[in-house]
Amino acid sequence: MSKRTRAGTLTGLTALTAAGLALGSVLAVPAGAATVRPPGFLSAADLPPHPSSSWTAGKITAGASPDVEVDRCLAMVLGDGRNSWYRDFRTDLDTSARQVSVELSSVSAAKGRFSRVDRDIKSCPAWIEQADPEVEATLKDYGKLNVEEGAHVYGLHTETSWGANDIRLLSVGRDGTTVTVVDWGQLGDFGDAPVKAFKKTTVRAVNKLH
Repeated sequence: MSKRTRAGTLTGLTALTAAGLALGSVLAVPAGAATVRPPGFLSAADLPPHPSSSWTAGKITAGASPDVEVDRCLAMVLGDGRNSWYRDFRTDLDTSARQVSVELSSVSAAKGRFSRVDRDIKSCPAWIEQADPEVEATLKDYGKLNVEEGAHVYGLHTETSWGANDIRLLSVGRDGTTVTVVDWGQLGDFGDAPVKAFKKTTVRAVNKLH
């Protein structure tokens, strides 16, 4: 299923870059960040293989990623950093990734957070276009995955009026009271997205939580 929206859009480079995939720095643990033990995270070897560059994994860091806080797809539901952790991944080229995991107080709360993330990803193209008329955003639904309490995979392509293209793969999964989001991106379009490998990465991410 593809969802194509036209409306308006973002400020800055592209929806992908300005939304938070300029990865790299690892912050100190902020005040008020999660104090419980973090769930399991992906390693660099779990990411979709890059044809010409190896992946490097950053530290598992408590709190909110500064890039997620300004992300038009994820900021509303993941940006406060409460009982959450993130890990950034990078290559030597233009491909980057991030995993964010949140520990909720109950299964019911985790179900609600999962549904909210899923809903926000579906709404993301409209938000991008409403913020900047120079960007066109297209969402593809790559379906659900049968792992633990479930996962869902999407692709998001953004193109500016001057021709810049970015492709992003996003997934949300849940195991018990923990919700995790995996976010992969690079320059390109849907044809450049390693969907099959990313689905395997998502399954690993959910299986590693506990």
